[in-house]
Amino acid sequence: MNDLANSTMTTTSPPKRIDFNTPELQRKRRIRALKDRLTRWYVFVGGLAVLAAITLIFFFLGYVVMPLFQGADLTAKQAITPVWMQDAGKPLMISLEEQNQVGMRVSDKGEALFFNIKDGQELSRVSLPIPAGASVSSIGKDQPGSPLVILGLSNGQALVFRHTYKVSYPDGKKTISPAIEYPYGQAPIALDEQGHALDHVSLNATDSTLVAAGSSGAQLHVLALTSETNMMTDEVTTELKRIELPQMTEPVKALFIDPRQQWLYVINGRAQADVFSLRDKSLNGRYKLLEDGNAEVTASTQLVGGISLIIGDSKGGLAQWFMARDPDGEQRLKLIRSFQMGTAPIVEITAEERRKGFVALDAAGKIGVFHSTAHRTLLVESVVDGPGIFGLSPRANRVIVEQGGKLQPLTLDNPHPEVSWSALWSKVWYENYDEPKYVWQSTAANTDFEPKLSLSPLTFGTLKAAFYAMLLAAPLAIAAAIYTAYFMAPGMRRKVKPVIELMEAMPTVILGFFAGLFLAPYVEGHLPGIFSLLLLMPVGILVAGFIWSRLPESLRLRVPDGWEAAILIPVILFVGWLSLYMSPFLEAWFFGGDMRMWISHDLGITYDQRNALVVGLAMGFAVIPNIYSIAEDAVFSVPRGLTLGSLALGATPWQTMTRVVILTASPGIFSALMIGMGRAVGETMIVLMATGNTPVMEMNLFEGLRTLAANVAVEMPESEVGGSHYRVLFLSALVLLLFTFVMNTLAELIRQRLRKKYSSL
Repeated sequence: MNDLANSTMTTTSPPKRIDFNTPELQRKRRIRALKDRLTRWYVFVGGLAVLAAITLIFFFLGYVVMPLFQGADLTAKQAITPVWMQDAGKPLMISLEEQNQVGMRVSDKGEALFFNIKDGQELSRVSLPIPAGASVSSIGKDQPGSPLVILGLSNGQALVFRHTYKVSYPDGKKTISPAIEYPYGQAPIALDEQGHALDHVSLNATDSTLVAAGSSGAQLHVLALTSETNMMTDEVTTELKRIELPQMTEPVKALFIDPRQQWLYVINGRAQADVFSLRDKSLNGRYKLLEDGNAEVTASTQLVGGISLIIGDSKGGLAQWFMARDPDGEQRLKLIRSFQMGTAPIVEITAEERRKGFVALDAAGKIGVFHSTAHRTLLVESVVDGPGIFGLSPRANRVIVEQGGKLQPLTLDNPHPEVSWSALWSKVWYENYDEPKYVWQSTAANTDFEPKLSLSPLTFGTLKAAFYAMLLAAPLAIAAAIYTAYFMAPGMRRKVKPVIELMEAMPTVILGFFAGLFLAPYVEGHLPGIFSLLLLMPVGILVAGFIWSRLPESLRLRVPDGWEAAILIPVILFVGWLSLYMSPFLEAWFFGGDMRMWISHDLGITYDQRNALVVGLAMGFAVIPNIYSIAEDAVFSVPRGLTLGSLALGATPWQTMTRVVILTASPGIFSALMIGMGRAVGETMIVLMATGNTPVMEMNLFEGLRTLAANVAVEMPESEVGGSHYRVLFLSALVLLLFTFVMNTLAELIRQRLRKKYSSL
C-alpha cells in the first residue's frame, strides 16, 4: 500500500516549468530587440536617403534647365557726350567690333569715325572718297555679319567699302587698329545713269559676284559685278552687267537682296513688298505686309543668313516674312510669325550676327529684344528719351544708342533666346521649310542656319521604341509567367525560371551590338520569314496542343503532369526553321523577289535597315526577363488555398486561373508591366546601336527613330557646357525622369486599388 501510495504521488506531481527569464534568454531577447531597432532605423534612413537623392536630382536638373526660360537683361551704363559729336553730322550707321572696344559711326558728311566705346574718345576719322559736288543720300549693308557697307550718293553713284579691325600686341599690350578698305576700288559705281539721288541702296557679295541695287523715287537700278580669275596667269577679269527689272509704281522704302542673289525684295508704298526674281528678271508677286490700313512700314532688316525679312510698322508691330513654296510648287513671300513691342512706331531694327534674333528701337526710346524662331519677346525696356540710332555688337552682348547728341552704352545679357516652350514642343516654321515641322538638328553648318531643338521627335521616338518592345515582350513574358507559376511542374520550373532570369544579366551593349550588326541586315534579307514566324508560331503551338489533346490517353499519361511544355520545344524549332527556310520562296512568289523594294515602291513606305522592328525584337528580348520575373513571383505567390478551393468547388484549372489566380496576382502583374515599360523608356545602348538615330515622327514600323536617352548619350560629350544645347540635353533627362516618376506613381496607385479590390478573394 505504501508503495502504491508513493507511486501515485510520483505520477501526480506537477511538471517542471521552463524558465524563459534565464540570463541567457534575456540577453538573446535584448540583442534581438536591438537588431530589430537597428534594422528599422536602417530601412527608414535608407528610404529617406533614396527620396533625398531623387529630390536632389530633380533640383539639380531644374537648376541647370531654369536659365533656358529666363528673359534677357539690359544694364545701362553712364551716358557719354563726346566732343567730336558737335561737328560729326547726322548718323547713318553705328557698328561695334567683336571685342566691344571700338565703334564706328558713319555720317551724312561722308566720314567714318572710329571711337572708343568705353569713354567715347575719338580714335580716328576717315573721309570716304566721295566725288566733288556729291553728298551721301542713303546707306545700306550686306547680310548681318558681313563688314561690307554701301553708300548711295546724290549723283546716282554708290560707294562700297569695308571696315576692318586688326589686332596687334605691341609691347605686350593688345591694340585694335580700325581701318577702311575698298575691295571694289575707290571709284564709285554708277547705279542711276540719269544721275538722280539714290534714296535707298543695298548690296550682296559672294566670292565672285557683287550685286548692288538702288532706287531713285520709284525707279529701280540693279547692277551685277562679276569677277573671274585665270588659274594660269592669275589675271582677274571683271564684267559689269545691268539687270533690267519692271519699274515700281510706289516710292521705295527699302531694298534687300537674298544671299543666293535670287530675289530682290522691294518695300514700297505704305505696306507693300514687291519680290523680283533676279534670275528671270520678272516680278514674283506683290504682297500686302499689313492688314491695318492705317499702319505703314517704318523699319525693316534681314535676319542673319538673309532669308527672312523683319518688318516693323507704325503701330509697334514686328513681323517675320520669308519665301516658302505653296502646294503647287511656287515660291511665295509668307508671313511666318508676329511680335508686338508697344504702340510707338518702330524706327530701327538690327539683326544679330550669329543667331536668329534681333533688336528693335521705337520712337518712344524703348528697346525690344526678340528671337524669331523661338517666337520669344525677351525684353522691352525704355533706354532713351526718343527716337535714335543704335549699334549691336557681333556677339549681341553690347548695344550703344545715339540720341540727342549722347551715346548710351548698354550691356545685354541674353544667353538662351532660341529656347521656348513652343520651340521645344510645337511645330516650328523654320527658314527654307515649306511648312511648320518638328525637327531636332542640334548643330548647324554655319551661322546662316540655326540649331533646331524640338524635343517632340525624341519623345515620340522614346515612346515608339517602348511601344514596339512592349508589344513583343508583354504577351510573351506574362503568358510565360502564368504558365510557369501555375501549370508547370515544380521540377521543370526550377530549371526554366533561372534560365529566363539569367537573360537579364546580359549587357545591353552586347544586345545592341548584335542587333545593329547582325539582326538588322538579317531581318532585311528575311522579311517574309520574320513575319511568317510571328504569324505561324502561335498557330503551330495551338495545332500542336490540339493534336496532343486528341492523342490516346495512354500516350499522354506517359508524360508527367506539368512537363507537357517540353513537347513544344521541337514544335517551336520546326516552325522557326520552316518560316525562315520558306522566306526566299515567299519573297519570290508574293513580292517579286525583293520584299523591301515592294514595301518602298508599291506601298510607298520608307524602309530603313535599322528600324523600329529591329528595336522591338532586340529591346523586347531585353525587357522580357524583368516582366517575367516579377509577374511569375506574383502568380506563384497566390495562396494555394484559393486555387484548391476553386478546384474543389468544381471550377476547371483554366477557370481557376482566369477568375482567381490572375485577378489575385493582377497588382503584381501590373507592376511588372510598368517596370518593363520604365526599362524600355530608359534604354540607351540598344536604341543607340540599332535604330539609325533618325529623329523623325513616324509610326512606321520600318523607319528609324531617336530616343531621349540615346540622344543624351550621343550629344552630351559634344555640347558646350552651359550652352543652350547643353541645357536642353539636361531638359531631356528631366523629361525622362518626370515620365518615369509619373508612370511609377500611377502604377503604384493602380496597384493599390487592384490589391484592395481583389484582396477579398
